[in-house]
Amino acid sequence: MASAHALPSLDEQFEFTDQSKRRLLIGIGAGVALVALGAFLLASGAGGHEAHDAATHAAQGADAHAAHGAEAHGGHHEYKWTTRIWANLWLNAVYFIGASVIGMFFISYNYLAQAGWSSAFKRVPEAMPAYVPYMGLVLLAVFFLAGQDLFHWKNPALYDPTSPEYDHIIAGKAGFLNTPFYLIRLVVYIGSWYWLWTKIRDFSLKEDLEGGTEYYEKSIKYGVAFLVVFAVTSSTSAWDFVMSIDTHWFSTMFGWYTLASWHVTGLAIITLTVVSLKERGYLKLVNESHLHDLGKFMFAFSIFWTYVWFAQFMLIYYANLAEETIYYRERFSGYGGFYKAPFFISLFLNFVFPFLVLMTRDAKRTYIFLKLAAWGIIIGHYFDFYTNIMPGTVGGHGGFGPVEFGMILIFACGFMWSLSSQLTKANLIPKNHPMLEETLHHDI
Repeated sequence: MASAHALPSLDEQFEFTDQSKRRLLIGIGAGVALVALGAFLLASGAGGHEAHDAATHAAQGADAHAAHGAEAHGGHHEYKWTTRIWANLWLNAVYFIGASVIGMFFISYNYLAQAGWSSAFKRVPEAMPAYVPYMGLVLLAVFFLAGQDLFHWKNPALYDPTSPEYDHIIAGKAGFLNTPFYLIRLVVYIGSWYWLWTKIRDFSLKEDLEGGTEYYEKSIKYGVAFLVVFAVTSSTSAWDFVMSIDTHWFSTMFGWYTLASWHVTGLAIITLTVVSLKERGYLKLVNESHLHDLGKFMFAFSIFWTYVWFAQFMLIYYANLAEETIYYRERFSGYGGFYKAPFFISLFLNFVFPFLVLMTRDAKRTYIFLKLAAWGIIIGHYFDFYTNIMPGTVGGHGGFGPVEFGMILIFACGFMWSLSSQLTKANLIPKNHPMLEETLHHDI
């Protein structure tokens, strides 16, 4: 147990100021205005990237099966301008629910490892999962209101052998891709992630009040339980949230790929928040060694994401099977090549940029370099999810306009509000944490 006299300061209460709240409300208001403007432009036909012939991206070197898969991806229903609104809601909800739950993932594997170094700033990742239920409600609402506009498999005609739209491939997946089972899984993801977080959060707050190791040991058990649950649900949620949009296509590595993307995004948010708090005079216990380790985490898992990305791409490229390669051909040359730019921007921001910025020891200890790398990763993985979700939902009607920027503002400001609110509910330093003495003397 850490002794109070050995620590410089144990009392740090975060203040969520009226000025900060006002700025976030202005951001949300600006986002709503941008979405409204974008919706007006889309409805009037003045917004969005003009659609290209969806069949051209599969015409060269693809057999009839690939062409059929391309049709299922890009031309499975008549496009409506509202689809772009729904797709952006889904994209941002998937991005932020993953980034939020990574806070729970981070503290859980630190509990399992009985790591002491992260206890100095554990309140930051501990606060992040509070945003999960809000994003879960958005996902449920979009699925109920616009599911068939985003998910081809919701069309009942695909499962009717007498229908001209019958698709034997999708019909073969009916045991998994059906509305009741999908909704059950969605509720299980949101409910299990959030409930396990509330337990660990409660133990952490009680530990502050009562001390001892009882709540620390309970937190380890619930952290292990979360890791077991997340080991399964991180992959199945990736299949449901993203891969099921391109219903014909599949990748056995997609669960790991999405987890890697969520994980490094969450690490970047944790790092950016810790640095921002340090700049405002909080988290005095956090030293250069803590920042160095956070920099190493971002550096290492940027490389890990790249490894998984390349492994998935290389195996599909080498096998050259039409039903697999169609996914990348849509993003390289489909829809007039519209998605090629965000595809390569994602690769640059998620690998090249953080690799170069964080390569040296000093960079991992310097605020500006940590913030640059973190912002690059956060933006880069938004592009990553954009290129995963948009081609299968809006196809050639995608774009970057008022709707996209407005949605980002709304969801990002909402996330910052949720995080800031949670930080006010507990002392920033977990003053009775058993590993506090260790984190105080963390030196690498």
